[in-house]
Amino acid sequence: MSELLLFHHAQGLTSGVVAFADALREAGHTVHTPDLYGGQTFDTLDDGIAYARQLGFGNLAQSGVDAAQNLPSALVYAGFSLGVSPAQQLAQTRPGATGALLFHGCLPVSEFGASWPSAVPVQVHAMEHDPFFEEDAEAAHALVQDAPEGELFLYPGDQHLFTDRSLPAYDEAATSLLTQRVLAFLHNLS
Repeated sequence: MSELLLFHHAQGLTSGVVAFADALREAGHTVHTPDLYGGQTFDTLDDGIAYARQLGFGNLAQSGVDAAQNLPSALVYAGFSLGVSPAQQLAQTRPGATGALLFHGCLPVSEFGASWPSAVPVQVHAMEHDPFFEEDAEAAHALVQDAPEGELFLYPGDQHLFTDRSLPAYDEAATSLLTQRVLAFLHNLS
């Protein structure tokens, strides 16, 4: 079984993020879900982004990196949208990473190093017409070409946070397929 550090999206540590983590826990995995917002959640993505901007995106990413300090080095780093930044940074820079799961976003590999670490398998998941992901699509394609074990999964639709059952964007069918793929990914790491 894997141990994961899972970062929430811009609307905070919502019940939908917790439910996703719980599904992985039910499969036997250990999942840490740090709350980078200190209990704040937001009803809209715009409000969440405004709050993240107020806190500072760099500060949030650093808080995510700090959340790993007292955890084992052998972790799978995962993040939803805004949470992709600390997850990807840790996967690329913290020794011992066992995998990375990037949901609804992807940054250029060059943000955190010269190349993706060869020993770290990665999956990127997004909806093919998500307007937020469109700006990340080039980085996602480049990442999976660079990573020896990289996969990009695009789902039909245009919703951003489709994996969060507490939000209107939730897509049950796409989330079910994504969860199956994530569980298979984690199983293959064992």
